Amino acid sequence: MRPRSLVFTLFGDYFRYCGAGEVPLRGLSDVLQLFDIEPATTRVVMSRLRAEGWFETRRDGRLTTYLLSPKAWELLDEGRERIFRHVSGEWGGEWTLIATRAGDRSARDEVRKHLTWLGFGQLQPAIWIAPGDRAAAARELMDANGVGSDVFLSRTGDLARDRSIAARGWDLPALDAHYGAFVAQHDTPTTEETDAALIARVRLTDDYRRFPFTDPDLPATLLPEGWNAPRAHAVFVRRHGELRTGATAAIERLTGMTVSGAHRAFLEGGAVGYTRGE
Repeated sequence: MRPRSLVFTLFGDYFRYCGAGEVPLRGLSDVLQLFDIEPATTRVVMSRLRAEGWFETRRDGRLTTYLLSPKAWELLDEGRERIFRHVSGEWGGEWTLIATRAGDRSARDEVRKHLTWLGFGQLQPAIWIAPGDRAAAARELMDANGVGSDVFLSRTGDLARDRSIAARGWDLPALDAHYGAFVAQHDTPTTEETDAALIARVRLTDDYRRFPFTDPDLPATLLPEGWNAPRAHAVFVRRHGELRTGATAAIERLTGMTVSGAHRAFLEGGAVGYTRGE
């Protein structure tokens, strides 16, 4: 696991619920050493993330504390919603279609990343598609990046054609295999204690939070038989809960901070009933 990715996973699951979304650099370094990240590397990574606008700092004597910036709060809120949200699987047969026009290459590359995050797949070099009405988000993204485009809502009126579009727009066999590999790696009944629980839980979350970047949340009618996403989400929610007590105790011991009651309430009840990809 990369240090940068670990930092966001730890803030998303723990440090956002400490004080004002904060952690002392010394405590963060102690946590990251569990993952073989040296303190010098932690200092460099956090300095870079601060320069990019993800964090702010506060000095108390010789103690440096890192706090989430508004930009980071927005990212973590959106990420949590994408991970734990309920997907009904219902679909009215409507597609959002984007036809992009020539423009600045760097802007197009940035748009490409965000379109994937929004659940769009690429049918052709200049054609993107997503199920449902996502036109407003698509237009906002294109306008913000100065990329010329035409956005349509369209229907084929033919389920076989819809399934063909899904198969061409996304590599569904590869995504299904990744979900299956997640289940195979993390579906274990053990309840590790303290540091081991924290390591297992961070790895679980870090692995699972990558799926929203690649999974377009297609309706069930467009998915292959035996789709592994519901099983993977069930494993994630169960293991996330099983490891909660030991992992939280480890965070509090290593950082000297108290994880808030709001965090505990969310972990105990906030994820219940959310079955992503049903």
